[in-house]
Amino acid sequence: MPPKGKAKGGKGAAASGDSTDKKEKGSKGGNAVKVRHILCEKHSKIMEAMEKLKSGMKFNEVASQYSEDKARQGGDLGWMTRGSMVGPFQEAAFALSNSTTDKPIYTDSPIKTKFGYHIIMVEGKK
Repeated sequence: MPPKGKAKGGKGAAASGDSTDKKEKGSKGGNAVKVRHILCEKHSKIMEAMEKLKSGMKFNEVASQYSEDKARQGGDLGWMTRGSMVGPFQEAAFALSNSTTDKPIYTDSPIKTKFGYHIIMVEGKK
């Protein structure tokens, strides 16, 4: 019996090595971002919002004023995982660096999706 346990332990060690590899691969697929956005149906309106951001306004203030998505104030969508967002939005969100609403790093040209035009910023990644 003990040798089998050791053999299982050996297999377990190998299996855990495999699961570590799977976790690494899984983390790429399961990454999450804490994201905010400004959503406008019309290109002209999203460009107005972009000008406000470029003039130094806080992202959450511009989102409250311009975003047509009022589900959450300030454009906060919370933590979103890879696969839960539409393609272009997801690609842009995962490409951005973390930033704050005071000094946002955002998509410099709006991202077009079926919902309209988005300016996206990321507050955190995990």
